Amino acid sequence: MERRTGTVSRGIRCPIIREGDDLAQIVCTSVTEAAAIDGFALRDKDVVAVTESIVARSQGNYAGIDAIAKDVKAKLGGGTIGVIFPILSRNRFAICLRGIAMGAKKIVLMLSYPSDEVGNHLITLDQLDEAGVNPYSDVLTLAQYRALFGENKHEFTGVDYVDYYAQIIREAGAEVEILFANQAKSILTYTDCVLTCDIHTRARTKRLLKAAGAKIVCGLDDILDAPVDGSGYNEAYGLLGSNKSTEDRVKLFPRDCEAFVLRTQALLQAATGKQMEVMVYGDGAFKDPQGKIWELADPVVSPAFTAGLNGTPNELKLKYLADNDFKDLSGDALKAAISKRITEKSGSLVGNMAAQGTTPRRFPDLIGSLCDLTSGSGDKGTPVVLVQGYFDNYTN
Repeated sequence: MERRTGTVSRGIRCPIIREGDDLAQIVCTSVTEAAAIDGFALRDKDVVAVTESIVARSQGNYAGIDAIAKDVKAKLGGGTIGVIFPILSRNRFAICLRGIAMGAKKIVLMLSYPSDEVGNHLITLDQLDEAGVNPYSDVLTLAQYRALFGENKHEFTGVDYVDYYAQIIREAGAEVEILFANQAKSILTYTDCVLTCDIHTRARTKRLLKAAGAKIVCGLDDILDAPVDGSGYNEAYGLLGSNKSTEDRVKLFPRDCEAFVLRTQALLQAATGKQMEVMVYGDGAFKDPQGKIWELADPVVSPAFTAGLNGTPNELKLKYLADNDFKDLSGDALKAAISKRITEKSGSLVGNMAAQGTTPRRFPDLIGSLCDLTSGSGDKGTPVVLVQGYFDNYTN
């Protein structure tokens, strides 16, 4: 009988993961037991996706604020440090900021406006228009910001991040000065030692600062890129992708993910006889239409994935074929014509009108976003997601 379902995304319940657990074996057992208990078959090209959080937890990849402070002081001198373009997040940045401030005498905090890099707004575009402020060129002091815009609390958290971040810095023992600007070089009026905290634009920001004469330039990816007094670390991303663990410790983005996905794939093949794909995923890459927040606060959606997940979709748009090439057909004749066109496609469809509107994103980014939405970030207890039928098409 013809299969009537296409892509299916299932959250897989797992035990609570602790440091030192054999996560690859736990993932394999959890997936195979779920299939047996819930009565679904595992197939070739199924994707098993594991959230970065439990990978890092199994690795014990944590660091305390003392380690952050020590690394910041060693790399940026411990005097006046410009901290620029951080995202507005209690989970993602507040604990990092405590450690950064502990490694400095003074922090000049430069916030982008009207929003941070991932869409958390300090103010609205309408407020900027009404105030006659040009965000591309105008640099505002804290006094000017307050006079123009007053207190602005985050739509979802209710936090005034300007006041909150200033309080964190003072409580860590550093002086604080706050300004608002969108040009990286604006910070150099205040200090030539700069820690840039942007995520996806960090390489450009570093380049611009160095070209403008900055003495020391580091990014969050340069802090804890190696162990400090036995701390966790990430050689590629440093503090990027970290999350709050406790009030004085962060969980870092996982490392050595390539070895993990390959071992998990091998265990699954040994247990099921199926060639399944495996990936580690973090934040999905999508935007919330209400709060205008772009979800991707991690440096990448997927830090590692098996070879079968390389590439991008190469698909025909069924509605285009139905409305154009085969507009005079219907029923079984239409189905047969479209199926034939799909089976005959070869090579890249880039530029083909029948492929317009298909999503030209990488498979790990697409599937990782699906998995992030499936697993959630709260109490679902499904840090592993099984995606089936993703590589199917209308003919399968």
